[in-house]
Amino acid sequence: MASSRPRLHYLNGRGRMESVRWALAAAGVEFDEEFLETQEQLKKLQEEGHLMFQQVPMVEMDGMKLVQTRCILHYIADKHHLFGKNLKERTMIDMYVEGTLDLLETLIMHPFLKPADQKKDLVAMAHKAIALYFPVFEKVLRCSGENFLVGNQLSLADVILLQTILAMEERIPTVLSAFPYLQDYTSRLSEIPTIKRFLEPGSKKKPPPDEQYVKTVYEVFLS
Repeated sequence: MASSRPRLHYLNGRGRMESVRWALAAAGVEFDEEFLETQEQLKKLQEEGHLMFQQVPMVEMDGMKLVQTRCILHYIADKHHLFGKNLKERTMIDMYVEGTLDLLETLIMHPFLKPADQKKDLVAMAHKAIALYFPVFEKVLRCSGENFLVGNQLSLADVILLQTILAMEERIPTVLSAFPYLQDYTSRLSEIPTIKRFLEPGSKKKPPPDEQYVKTVYEVFLS
């Protein structure tokens, strides 16, 4: 009998699967992982027809093999009540998520830059976060007076923003210094029981990418 737990197929690292891990963890869903370590493992998934567009992330869930990160996130959010109560709330959540994922993408790609370019990239990343993205969310929280971004309940928008803020703080510890509402928001969300467990040592949350992770990416996808 097939496992009822989602099974995640990706490398043993953050990349584009980490948001999926965050969404499942926030929803309180236990999941299993199958790590890709060689190009042969990826080719096997491709040749057996498990990857619609020949790419990972791929999540086996509810009898389906889900691909494309945003599609996977939408499915999880819809199933586990992280996508608002109506079309208007869902649209707002979508806008916030899409904007935050744009910022998160700069963090995902940062480790693959040449060492000489990484310092310059951090400066550009900080400017983008401080000047463009974080003011939007600071204003939302300040003007609404609520604990969450949409509908005063936890949504995918909160989960992805918290993921991005914490990952950004690993690289730029002072990035929230000018945003008191976001500081309070980050502390508050980090205490939600399901999220708090995910942030504890020993969880399936992945560490910041290191040289070994970068090496594995090249071996699996680019060798």
